[in-house]
Amino acid sequence: MQICVLNSGSSGNCVFISSNGTSILIDAGISCLQIRRRLAAIGHSQEELAAVFITHDHIDHCLGLPTLSNHNPGLAIYANYETSRAVERTVSKSMKPGQTFPWANFETGDSFDVGGLSIETFGIQHDAADPVGYVVSDGNAKVGVATDMGVATEVVKRHLRGCDALVMEVNHDLDMLMESDRGWWLKQRISGRNGHLSNEQASELLSSICTDCLKVVFPAHVSGDCNTPELAIGTVRDTLRSLGREDSVRISPTYREAAGELIEI
Repeated sequence: MQICVLNSGSSGNCVFISSNGTSILIDAGISCLQIRRRLAAIGHSQEELAAVFITHDHIDHCLGLPTLSNHNPGLAIYANYETSRAVERTVSKSMKPGQTFPWANFETGDSFDVGGLSIETFGIQHDAADPVGYVVSDGNAKVGVATDMGVATEVVKRHLRGCDALVMEVNHDLDMLMESDRGWWLKQRISGRNGHLSNEQASELLSSICTDCLKVVFPAHVSGDCNTPELAIGTVRDTLRSLGREDSVRISPTYREAAGELIEI
């Protein structure tokens, strides 16, 4: 299984996963042009994509969907019903007159196959219509993708436990957030149950789900002004060290304006 985080953060989110002859995206929050360029840089193409899976309706997770769908007529777009309706409202100004999306709707909690991949869906806590996380398996390896959540529920932990790779949120340093120039309402939103995971919360989540299967962690959705890559990576490294896994689990950085490395597990 190949994994590449093509972009991560408030500037846009997009994760590429490929195995068993099936290539997919989790979210399309950057432009179609950037998706195409970043896929080409890792030896893949937009045309090979079988499906896009949307986590929720915020613009940094669906910005590129209208153009991507228009350029790839056979591309299936998966989301639960509430998310699909909300996404259409979010990107309505970018859609061509009469354009519709080929939605493949599921109910949160459903599991199903797409090509050579098996998909698990699960609910997360965020201020969106009906946000979800995903676990993608090729029969040999599993990758969990869970960002944009204010609290890691037992449902989240149950699905992420036993994954070989984790794209998990390490959003903010709480002290940096509270000392920032952001308005109080925004600070409350980010740090609340429907906001984003702090470094400390991410550490607690990783501690509770790390098993012998885990091979790589992608610290994701790192805030540009209320965290630093060094703090986020350090959080993951310190947690792995406390678990005795520092030398056996790889940490792969993600970026706000660029693709990370292509990892094979």
